[in-house]
Amino acid sequence: MVLFITFEGGEGSGKSVQVKELYKRLSQLAIPALLTHEPGGTPFGKKFGRWLKWAQGTNISPLTELLLFNASRAQLVTEVIQPNLESGRVVISDRYSDSTTAYQGYGRGLDLEMVKATNNAATQGLKPNLTVLLDISTEKGLARKRAKRQDRFEQEDMAFHQRVREGYLKLAADDSERWLVIDASQSKKKIAEIVWQRVRRLL
Repeated sequence: MVLFITFEGGEGSGKSVQVKELYKRLSQLAIPALLTHEPGGTPFGKKFGRWLKWAQGTNISPLTELLLFNASRAQLVTEVIQPNLESGRVVISDRYSDSTTAYQGYGRGLDLEMVKATNNAATQGLKPNLTVLLDISTEKGLARKRAKRQDRFEQEDMAFHQRVREGYLKLAADDSERWLVIDASQSKKKIAEIVWQRVRRLL
């Protein structure tokens, strides 16, 4: 079965851990799967992603962010996601277009209709079958990241991250069929099991 699963969440939510856990479980069951991530996932996207997250001394406008993330996404969809779905693999992505709606739309305050239209153009209308939102309080999430080197987004103030979280929760509430919201303060094992129960039903 063709299945496209994305993981979303604010800083420190534990997405990357859960993405790998799901990929590992599918691989153990010999279910063909591909793991990718945003920004990046292609050589073209990797260059954009590095610049968008780590550029120092450059004032990147919210609109520029929107367009560059979607340029990277368009390449990922064309080069990686679509071909793998067509070949029958389960595709798992650490972030997708909902990240842009949450961060550049709700976080940066860009017009949501413009963000939606730009996302749709880049994804060619491709939507996930399931989006897992790992939801955690802004304070707890950022506390998990403090010991590490922080990128441009992690360095934003608390109010920005709160808007991002609220944006994610609104997106999930507006499309509850597609979204699975999980309390990310639970143990990694518990979260992985909740994700697997939902994925198993889809399979």
